[in-house]
Order: sequence, then structure tokens, then C-alpha cells
Amino acid sequence: MLIAARSRTASPRGERRPPQVRPAEGIAARAYEWLLETDQAEGRFTFVWRALVWLVLVRWSWLFMTAPWGSNAAGESFLHLVNLPFHEAGHLLFMPFGRFMMFLGGTLGQVLMPVICLGTFLVRTRDPFGGAVALWWTGENFLDVAPYIDDARSLDLVLLGGVTGRDTDGHDWENILGMLGWLQYDHRLAHLVNNAGIVLMLVSLAWSGALLLRHYRRWPASRHKPAPLG
Repeated sequence: MLIAARSRTASPRGERRPPQVRPAEGIAARAYEWLLETDQAEGRFTFVWRALVWLVLVRWSWLFMTAPWGSNAAGESFLHLVNLPFHEAGHLLFMPFGRFMMFLGGTLGQVLMPVICLGTFLVRTRDPFGGAVALWWTGENFLDVAPYIDDARSLDLVLLGGVTGRDTDGHDWENILGMLGWLQYDHRLAHLVNNAGIVLMLVSLAWSGALLLRHYRRWPASRHKPAPLG
């Protein structure tokens, strides 16, 4: 009986068992699918408008990254107006958690919104290009916040009401760093946040550029197909 059972469970001679997938390989395959696999039905129009979006992001990135320190290029751009409602909403959202979180909530609100968009594009809509754009937006918000942090002691930055922190009771990051006892680190922290934003933007451009290249290579026949007559 034991010999018969073994003969039934043993693989036939010469038959190869399917290779076992290691957990790390499964995670890598899943990450590859989420980050680089796009809808195979996407055509020319999608490629063209995504390429235009990518070029705009490259242009903005260049302007923000090459701007002199202290010029507040990101804060004076059109995108600052996009970030501002989420900043103000963050104050209201985190107000119930105390005074410190109310001040920090503005920055959290404008940073968390693109992060939420990033997760939505990757998990819900399975649109990695949209996720890459959301990652770029996250990095841009870091650049938008950095001058605010850098101004914690000097309070020279003009705020929403047209006044500076000196004309009021300070601003968010003057209060945040003051409550933490970190005011002397304002310049270092600002540079760190700014550099982190630049890294995120560069990663986003490389990621979205790779997606565009894969899209371009996927339909070579249709690019050279002559248009129908009549």
C-alpha cells in the first residue's frame, strides 16, 4: 500500500515540475505590473497628450530646480494656487488634534493630496502614468514648502493676506519649529525638503518617460500604416 501510494504521487520519469516562484520574485513581478504595465489598447491620442504633459513637467522641473535659492520659484508659480486650497483645508482637517497638528496640517494637507492621487492611480484605476504625474506633484509640493520652512526665523515671506510673519503671530513653520525647539535648524530642514522634492520629481520624470517609451514601442506598425484613401 505504501509503495503504491508513493508511485501515484511521484512525478513520471523525465517530467519537470513547474519552477517554484520565490516571494521576492512575486513581489518584483507585482511591482513591475503596477509601475510599468499599461493598457494595451492605448493609442496615438493617449500617447500624444501624455507626451505633451511630460514635456510640460520637464519644463517646470527645469525652472524650479535651476532657480536661485530663496527665489521661491515654486511658490510663485501657478501650481501654488492649486496647492493652496489643500493647504488651508489641512488646517481645518487637523485642527481637532491640537494646536501643533493644526499648524502642521497645512503642509500635510498639500502633500497628502498628491500622495492619495498616486495611490488611487496605481491601485484603483491602474494608470501608472497618472501615478507618475502625482509623484511629480508630490515633489513639487516639497519645493513649495521649503521656502516656508526656510523663513521660520526671518519671517520675511509674504503670506496669503499680503502680510509677513512679522506682522502676525508668525506662520506655520515658525510655530512648528518653535514648539519643537528646532528653530535653529530651519535652513537645514528647508534644504533637505527641497532636495527630497527634486529627487521625487526626477524619479517621476524617469518613470513617466519609461512609460512613454514603452507605449511608443508597442505600436510600431500603426505609426507607419498609410492613411485610408477616400
